[in-house]
Parts: sequence; C-alpha cells; structure tokens
Amino acid sequence: MSPLLRRSALRVEQLTDDARPELRRLVDADPIVNAVISARLRQVSTLNPHAFGGDVLAVRDSDDRLVAAAVHGRNLLPIGGAEDEWQVLADHLAGRPRPGISVVGRAEAVRVMWRLLESRWGPARSVRPCQPLLVLDRDPRQSDPRVRAVRPDELDAYLPAAAAMFAEELGVPPETAAGMADYRQRVAAVIRDGRAFAIFAADGTVTFKADLGAVSAHTCQVHGVWVRPELRGRGIGTPALAAVVQHALTLAPTVSLYVNDFNTAARRVYERLGMRQVAELSTVLF
Repeated sequence: MSPLLRRSALRVEQLTDDARPELRRLVDADPIVNAVISARLRQVSTLNPHAFGGDVLAVRDSDDRLVAAAVHGRNLLPIGGAEDEWQVLADHLAGRPRPGISVVGRAEAVRVMWRLLESRWGPARSVRPCQPLLVLDRDPRQSDPRVRAVRPDELDAYLPAAAAMFAEELGVPPETAAGMADYRQRVAAVIRDGRAFAIFAADGTVTFKADLGAVSAHTCQVHGVWVRPELRGRGIGTPALAAVVQHALTLAPTVSLYVNDFNTAARRVYERLGMRQVAELSTVLF
C-alpha cells in the first residue's frame, strides 16, 4: 500500500475507558519512553479527560488496531506510531488549541509532528531537538546520607529551589508558565506523595533537589535535578542523585531521566552513575 493510501486508511478517535487495555498495551511496548503515561494509567482509573489530564487521542488502522496515540492536555505526549500515524495525529491536532507547556516524546515523532503543527500553533519559545533518555538498573553505591524525602511542612523552604530549577530548565519562571499558585500546588502534591528529595543546609535552604516525576511498574523517571549554582563543581550532585536512585530502585526495576544534549556537566554526573542511553527524546516549549 502506498504511503498516501495507508494514511487515508488511518482514523483518529478519542479513547474511552473501553479502550484502556489497548492503550496499556501500546504504552507498555515502549515503557521507558512512555513512563509518564504509564504512571498516569497506574494512578488514574479512567480516561475521562478531566481526571486523566487531557484527551487521549488514538490512531486506528484499516483493521481497527490501535497503532498510535497521544495525550493532549497541558502537554502533548505522542505514544507509539510511525511517520504516517504522526502526520495523521498532527493534522487532527492542528484544529485544536495548542498545549499550554510543551510537546514531548521520541525525537522523530516530535520532529514530524512539529513540522506540521508549527504553522498552526505558532512559533515555539524553544526547541530541544536532542535529549538522551538514560536508564539505570543497579544500585550506584556511594550515596549521600544527607538526602532525604522533603516533609510537607518544608514546602516553603523547598519551593524556591524548585522554582529556580524550573526557571533554569524551561527558561521562564513558573509563575509565567503555569501561575505560581498552581505551581505551588503541584510541588506540594509531589512532596505529599513522598516523591521530592533534598539536602537541606544548616540554615534551612536547599542545596540539592530531585523529584520522582513518574513512577510506573517499569521505571521511576527522575525530574528536576538541581544543585545550588554556587555549589556546583564540588562533587555534590553524583552522590546526592545516587541516594535518590537507591530509593527509586525500591519502587521500580529501573530509574530513568532525560537530559539536554548540551548539558555536559549533568551528563557527566549521569555517566558516573552508570546510566546508559536507550532512546532520544525531543521537547518543544511554548
């Protein structure tokens, strides 16, 4: 079948709870890349957009098989598929509102979809075309005993470090991207769930932080790794992150994260921990 005929045989639909097992199989076919969606399926019992955090759109082929999908909410997250499916999804999404924060997924999927969506959604604030996705499945040893879970009553002490990490990573402060009240609620939820970790200095300020952004049956995806700028280069990050990894490995068989290819200092830390690359992601930021 020619590519044009194949694309014409594909159709997009919004998934309901009846299709949840099919979506789970598609997600589990690439569980490290799809860690965020896998974790959401684990946490939320329905595909209702308000509960799930966005519409779950799927592509079916001429045999009615689910061959690709995407979650369209605050972020756009493509799942599975190949070039034909990504083009069909992008054509469908072009008539919908732009997500509030980003498009994140396998680099080739984001590249194809963004090429078609940019003219409808407007220019991106930033495009991160190459973000290695790294995995570790063994205890890295030599961890920093000062790292611990952040307590709910430490939110106000933790929040400035979280906001500094957000601004450094995304290029805008959280109050610009999400609204400070909303961001504070999200950070509080991560702390409440026991997924925020930090080193607190004697004066109560945070010198290191990292979160378990997604916890699935396959992996814990680490987000928001940060060391106070004036303390960088002093060997803090590697043993501190090792402590977070040790805890994460009690929750899932692997630990994963993705990093900008130009962040050489962070990549050295992850290399010292023994992390290996399993895929390449890309992010479009709005």
